[in-house]
Formats: sequence, structure tokens, C-alpha cells
Amino acid sequence: MAYWLMKSEPDAFSIDDLRDRPQQTEPWDGIRNYQARNFMRDRMQVGDQAFFYHSNCAVPGIVGVMEIASPPYPDPTQFDENSKYFDAKSKPEEPRWQLVDVRYVRHTERNIPLAELREHAEGELAGMQLLMKGNRLSIMPVAEEHWTFILSLE
Repeated sequence: MAYWLMKSEPDAFSIDDLRDRPQQTEPWDGIRNYQARNFMRDRMQVGDQAFFYHSNCAVPGIVGVMEIASPPYPDPTQFDENSKYFDAKSKPEEPRWQLVDVRYVRHTERNIPLAELREHAEGELAGMQLLMKGNRLSIMPVAEEHWTFILSLE
């Protein structure tokens, strides 16, 4: 099993939105970064666990746990001319963008703020991609020891 961190702005899609979806499952669409796409396409497996991270909000941080619920498949928004994620260069026979479905597991017992995670950047969370300068990826792997430590902060 692998572990991940997946970011979403709560005004666009929150942990509560995921919990309230039918079967508590939703396609993780709209990813338009090649490295993030490659993580979903090449490395994510059904059953992997992921932190749900609220970004670009008053208190960014980890707010829940979800699981990868499907293998990767083409993101349909890339073909929808009315979608903000439309990509005119992507063709159905050769899709550029992939997604996976995610399923709600639970809220964390509390929001684990980015500021608190940074307090451990030189210790238990050394090397965590989220805490590296200039990191802006919306999807990133999480080492098992970082996953376990973060859950201990609840």
C-alpha cells in the first residue's frame, strides 16, 4: 500500500463534500500538472490511502483520510468545451489527462494545520514533499513513517 496527500480548496471541493457524495466517492478531476497526473496514472493503486488536504484557505491542513477507489481513467473534463478543465489538444483516442476515484474514509479528529506540520520539518517529517520550499503539487506521495507520525498528531 502507498500513501498520498491530495489537495483541494474547500470552497471548490471539501472533505464534507466527499463525505456527502453518493457512495462517498468522487472522481478527482481537473488535475493539469504532468507530475501529479503521472502519480495517479502510474503509481496509485486501488486501496492506497490518501490525506485530504484543504489548501488556499484560512488554515490549510490535513482534514481527513480517503482511499483510492478506482484505477486511473481519462478525465472527461478534458473533452468538455464548457469545462474550465477543457484541453483542446487532448483527444479521446489519445487522452492527456487521467484521474482516479477517491472514497471518503473519515475526517481526522482535528484539522492538522500546515503550520504544525512545519514544526516537525527538521525532525519526524524531514524530507516530506509538502514541507519542501517551492512545492506546489496538488498530489504527492507520503512516506509510511510520515503517514504514521501525522496520524499520531490527531
